[in-house]
Amino acid sequence: MPEKELYVAAREAMSKAHAPYSKFPVGAAIRAEDGKIYTGANIENLSFPEGWCAETTAISHMVMAGQRKIMEVAVVAEKLALCPPCGGCRQRLAEFSGASTRIYLCDETGIKKSLALSDLLPHSFETEVLG
Repeated sequence: MPEKELYVAAREAMSKAHAPYSKFPVGAAIRAEDGKIYTGANIENLSFPEGWCAETTAISHMVMAGQRKIMEVAVVAEKLALCPPCGGCRQRLAEFSGASTRIYLCDETGIKKSLALSDLLPHSFETEVLG
């Protein structure tokens, strides 16, 4: 199952989180249009909210690899089962994907819920209109 591969990558990324203040590690894995998986972990900064989220880190790795389209995403947090992306990350994900892009919410055992991005962010800014 290709979704499980995303979960495993997100969980591995979570283990690399830098969360000394919140003690809330999060990992994300993105499968881009090229089929490759790009991962990220949250990285905190003492000057809240200047850190960045796992999804943001994964998106930056994808973009730096020359990719611009997200096909699916898995998110896992150590202390919160089914941790959805925050509002800012939902819009960031929308910038690089479509309304039907699958977002997998995970717990310590695997994927527990699958949603379309439009379920998480029903009225996102549309790049075709504003960009």
